[in-house]
Amino acid sequence: MTSRWIQLALLGTAALALPGLAASADLGEVYHRALRNDPQLREAEANHAASLEARPQALSALLPQITGTGSVAHDELNSVSPTFFGSGFVLLPSSTKSDTKQWALTLRQTVFHWDQFAALKQADATVAQAEVDYRAAQQDLIVRTATAYFNVLAARDTLDAAQASQEAIARQLEQAEKRFEVGLIAITDVEEAKAANDQARATVIGAKRTLANARDQLRELTGDSFDDLSRPGDDMPLVTPDPASEEQWVRAALDQNLSLSSARLGADIARQNISIARSGHLPTLDLVAKRSGLNTSATSLYTDPDPTSPTYGQTFSFPGDNWNNDKQISLQLSVPIYSGGYASSKVREAVYRNRAARERLERTARTTERQTRDSYLGVISEIAQVQALKQSVESSQTALAATEAGYEVGTRTAVDVLLARQRLFDAQSNYARSRYDYIIQVLTLEQAAGTLDETRLVRVNGWLGQSVSVK
Repeated sequence: MTSRWIQLALLGTAALALPGLAASADLGEVYHRALRNDPQLREAEANHAASLEARPQALSALLPQITGTGSVAHDELNSVSPTFFGSGFVLLPSSTKSDTKQWALTLRQTVFHWDQFAALKQADATVAQAEVDYRAAQQDLIVRTATAYFNVLAARDTLDAAQASQEAIARQLEQAEKRFEVGLIAITDVEEAKAANDQARATVIGAKRTLANARDQLRELTGDSFDDLSRPGDDMPLVTPDPASEEQWVRAALDQNLSLSSARLGADIARQNISIARSGHLPTLDLVAKRSGLNTSATSLYTDPDPTSPTYGQTFSFPGDNWNNDKQISLQLSVPIYSGGYASSKVREAVYRNRAARERLERTARTTERQTRDSYLGVISEIAQVQALKQSVESSQTALAATEAGYEVGTRTAVDVLLARQRLFDAQSNYARSRYDYIIQVLTLEQAAGTLDETRLVRVNGWLGQSVSVK
C-alpha cells in the first residue's frame, strides 16, 4: 500500500471515530471505507480463510493418527448352583465382585491410500482458487464502489440541472402571466408555461428521490454517509486504452482474468475428483501399532455347604488380580471387493461433474472475451460520447439564448423556449453521466483484463478535484 493510501486510511479512521459525522471524501477514501465495512467483501474474506484450511485438512490424513481409549468397569455376580454331596444335592451360593481397568493406545500411519494423496494435490488447487476468488472480490469491490460513488454524483448533477431548469421555467411562467395581463400573448402560452412548470417540479421531485436512493446505496456499501464528494474537473483527461489494440486486451484477459482463472482451477479440482473417486477400487495399506493394558481385580465369596465338613456354613473370600499388557504392530491391507456399485457410481458422478466444469470454463472464457471487447469499445465510445455531449451542451446553451431572444421579439413561442430549455437540461444531465460512465468503463476494462488494483484507483482518484455537496 502506498503512503497516500495509508494517509487516506488514517483520515477515514479519524472521521469514523466521530459519531454522526458526515464526511467529505474522494473516491479513494470512500473505497477504504468500503474495504473495511462492505459485508460482501467480509463474507469473501471469511470464505477465503475457510478455504485455506483445505490443505492442512488433506495433509492431516497422511500424518500419524494416534487414538487413546480407556474404560473402568465394576461387576457383581451372584449365583446359586446345585452341588451333590453324600447326603444329596445342596444349593451352593457364590458371589463375585470385580473391577476392571482397561486402556489402549493405537497409532495408525498411512502407507498407501490413493484418495488421500490425490486429496492433498487437490487441496493445493482449492487454496489457489480461494486466493483468486478473494482477489476477484477485491476487484469487484473497486468497481462496485466506483459505480455507487459516481451514481451519487450523477444524481446530484441531474438534480442541479432539474432545479435550474425548474427555476428558469418558473420565471418564464411569471413573465408569461405578466404579458398576458397586458395583452401581449395568448392564454395558451400561459397554460403551456404552467404545464411545463408542473412537469419541471415533478422532475425535481423524482431527481431528489434518485439522489436519496443513490446515497443509500453508497451507505449500504460503506456503512457511512457523505455530505460532500469530489467529482472530476473540467480538465479531466480522456485517456484511450493502452495498448490501443482490442486483441491485445482480449489476450490479456484470457491469460489474467480472475473469474476465468478461478474457472480453470475449478476444472482442475473436478478432474482430480475423478482420481479420488477411482480410489474406491484400489487397496489400502496401513501400519498399525497398538499398546494396551488390562487390570482385573476380583473377589469371590464361597460358603461351605458340606454338613460333614468342619467348616460347614463358613464363608471364605478368594481375592485375585490379573494384569495383561499387550503390544502389537501390524500391516493392514484392505482390498475392496464389492460395495454394491457405490464406487463405480462415484466415478461416473465425478466424470459428469468434470464435464460440467469444462463446459463452465468454456462459457466463462467466451463471456470474458465478450466483456473485454465490450469494455474496450465502451471506453472508446464513451470518449467520443463525452466530447459530443460537451459540444451538445454548448450548442444547447446557444440555442436557448437565441430562442429566448426570439421570444422577446415575438418570432418564437413559449413552447419553443420550453423545448430549448428541456434540450439543455437533457444535454447537461447526459454530459455529466457520460463522464462518470467513462471512468467506470476504464475500471471495468482493467477488471476484465485482470489488472485492476488500488494503483489504478489512485490514477482515477487524481482526476477528481471539485468538491460538491450531495445532500
